[in-house]
Amino acid sequence: MGGLRCVDGSYLTVTPVACKDSVGTPYEVTLELHRDGTPYGSVGERCGWLLARLARGVDDAREGRGTARRWADPDDRFPDEEPNSELFSFRYRTRAGLVGGGELRCQLRTIPVWQAARGEWRLTRRAYVEAWGMTGVGMRAVLTSAELSVFVRGLVDEAEGCLEGRDLARNPIDGAGTGESR
Repeated sequence: MGGLRCVDGSYLTVTPVACKDSVGTPYEVTLELHRDGTPYGSVGERCGWLLARLARGVDDAREGRGTARRWADPDDRFPDEEPNSELFSFRYRTRAGLVGGGELRCQLRTIPVWQAARGEWRLTRRAYVEAWGMTGVGMRAVLTSAELSVFVRGLVDEAEGCLEGRDLARNPIDGAGTGESR
């Protein structure tokens, strides 16, 4: 169960729950959200593969791979180099496609911080993880790339446990998710 302390002091708990096929075999996950222990929403049906990909991307960026190396501080390194981009957005959707029941998203923001001792601005990057419940009340946690890595990696590890050890990063269908077509 992954959790985040939010800027308002509340605690957001995110728990992967297995999605099962018609014979009861788990194949993917949905995320259950709780605010201070109270049910808050359900989001991200079949989002495990995206979380696994994000976990790898954050780890690669922190190691300085790709364009992330231009950020001197590893805590400012994220997989997407756009100034204010979105790393994920999970919503609850009904079978009819209507949106409701919660949302969990993560946006990157570049923040200038004045360093008086040097007399200059320093740019930092942070991940803003925001959640909304069925009531429309929102929560926000501001994370470094290290904190985001721990949070997402914890979700992936727990999700793989829900799936009876199946690796979320691997899709059992040849070619799926690889850009290859049959």
